[in-house]
Amino acid sequence: MSAMLPFRDINVHASSTYYAFSSPSSPDAPTLVVDRPTGDLRLNDAKLTGGHRVSSISGILGIIKLRLDSYVIVITKSSPVGRLKGHQIYKVISTEFLPLRERQVRDHDEDTYLAYLKNLIKTGPMYFSYSFDLTNSAQRQAQCDPKEPLWQRADDRFYWNRFVSSSLIDFRLGKAQGRASSGQHPAVDPYILPIVFGMMSITNTSIKGNALTFVLITRRSRYRAGTRYLSRGIDEDGHVSNFNESEQMVILNDGASAGLTSYAGDQGFANGKPVGGKETQVLSYVQTRGSVPVFWAEVNTLQYTPKLQIRGVESATSAAKRHFDEQIELYGDNWMVNLVNQRGREVRVKEAYEQVVKILQSAPQEEHTQGNKANERFNVIESTDKRGWYDHLHYVYFDFHNETKGLKWHRAQLLLDQLKDGLIAGGYFHGIDVPSGSVDIRKKQTAVVRTNCMDCLDRTNVVQSMLGRWTLDRMLIDLNVMRPGETVQDDHSFNHLFQNVWADNADVVSRSYSGTGALKTDFTRTGNRTKAGMLQDLNNSITRYVRNNFADGPRQDGFDLFLGTYQPDTASIGSMQQFLDRRPLVVQAVPYMLGMCMFFVAVSVSTSRIPDATVWPLRFFTMCCLGAAGYSGRFMWHYGALYVNWPRLNTPQWAVEAYQDTLDKAHRDPVVGRFLGKSGSDSRLGNLEEGKKRRE
Repeated sequence: MSAMLPFRDINVHASSTYYAFSSPSSPDAPTLVVDRPTGDLRLNDAKLTGGHRVSSISGILGIIKLRLDSYVIVITKSSPVGRLKGHQIYKVISTEFLPLRERQVRDHDEDTYLAYLKNLIKTGPMYFSYSFDLTNSAQRQAQCDPKEPLWQRADDRFYWNRFVSSSLIDFRLGKAQGRASSGQHPAVDPYILPIVFGMMSITNTSIKGNALTFVLITRRSRYRAGTRYLSRGIDEDGHVSNFNESEQMVILNDGASAGLTSYAGDQGFANGKPVGGKETQVLSYVQTRGSVPVFWAEVNTLQYTPKLQIRGVESATSAAKRHFDEQIELYGDNWMVNLVNQRGREVRVKEAYEQVVKILQSAPQEEHTQGNKANERFNVIESTDKRGWYDHLHYVYFDFHNETKGLKWHRAQLLLDQLKDGLIAGGYFHGIDVPSGSVDIRKKQTAVVRTNCMDCLDRTNVVQSMLGRWTLDRMLIDLNVMRPGETVQDDHSFNHLFQNVWADNADVVSRSYSGTGALKTDFTRTGNRTKAGMLQDLNNSITRYVRNNFADGPRQDGFDLFLGTYQPDTASIGSMQQFLDRRPLVVQAVPYMLGMCMFFVAVSVSTSRIPDATVWPLRFFTMCCLGAAGYSGRFMWHYGALYVNWPRLNTPQWAVEAYQDTLDKAHRDPVVGRFLGKSGSDSRLGNLEEGKKRRE
């Protein structure tokens, strides 16, 4: 007996005392009721009366409790993006927050929380399916139990709305507090809908006349999620920043998905013929990316290049051990490709990474026991493998910038030569669907390439697309779709599709982390570096600078709210009015002084003068404005950490220290310092300290 799948259609009825959710296509299913204003959940077998129908929704994203009220987040609009083996995949387009209080209390902090959450959901690419598990790779799906509900099968790392779904899940498991919470409630399963955050591309196309579906999925981990300079390295639990799993799939004979999303240049399936029989075949190759697994940070100071901080490598050993234990359990051998520079400021990150790997591999080899029972069914390490546990780690260094300088991008292939033996040994997943609904596993992927640069964005994107192309060639040659020596580049229309899909993936991953599209995507799209691409990179770099210094604090707060790393309902009383600017008034006034002075200078220069008018007062005033503007600009540049838009909810310790050190220096400024009062008296630091304690 298969599990109940999430409802495809849900009607919402509202009254002053409840919200009721029911599926019109499943009239026998009980109604999910959320009592107002308590938020208690219950199931009602009979039709509720007294409420009015609000709308029809695509699904329930979750329930989140803020400081003054709780909100049911519902998906009001979704858009189909394609089919996978007949299963429709959707993208979240718009959502609505349904407050539990009938009469809302206006509060600045509450309004700010809601604004940050809505902005995150609006800008974050989120996908779901009512019948297909998007959180797991094809290989993990083949090992899952189809009798389990979709949310129980989900990979916890990529179940993006897991925190906001916790009220529904607790009620389902009988763990919630409330009048109707005793015992488990399997009837809640269809109301729980897992969402993934990342990139999704599904295209029906063909190669050399052979019909197939080309798929690229990138899943972003919900652990240690955040923005570029505010989330780096690893945490104590072994989670690294910007961890993404990218899965490239080729589906053959997928007749159930034909004709929906085809590539016009190749007429989709129109010119295709089945490959290797009538069975649906899935070939999948998984890669990962993630920040260097040591404790490090880059501190914004308004300088273009942030200040790099690295804690002692020994302190990160236990966290790195947890990280790689999970990676080996899930993926097998890890080929860790490090692309940071071997000269300049990045060399310290390179050396720290190499030291922590050396410590792990040189430690006494102990018999490893599974640390996560949820991962046991996915373990790809064979029992006959007698190697030490950390012998499954293979460190590969490649100085990307040095090797490809002078636009010699073809030299990135040198990395492929270093990895070829590992790629061949690790293989890829190949499964064939059988009529019973299970999957006949022909091959397993037993190794993964884990790529990183400083941001795990631009250099990483180039390398991952190169590895994806090489593996795709191998898949199609093994299937006799291509002959040995042929590549997908020989099919120009498909090659154009391949390049653009991977470039789109690079842009999506980059926007969610850095705020802009990726750099070097002209090479990913065309195979060549162009002047137009360089100009676009310049524009993206400038935009990144502005966003990372002045806009990423609120974005980070949005991540922390949605993912539950900061919970307003459990915050202390002293954390009220968190978003007020409590810096000294003089510090706040400096940017306004700079703008005002520059305005007066511009007006004085551009305004025409009466011939007999006295000139020297205007010139004197202009020179005074120029001097004041110059000093204001110098002050902001020299004490830049005072003007960075830091996150207010979970402020990192290094940000607190950077702010305090800069404020102490500002007190010694010969002009402004005398107006700042006593050193260390800035009340804004209280907010930063509170945020640091919450994160710890």
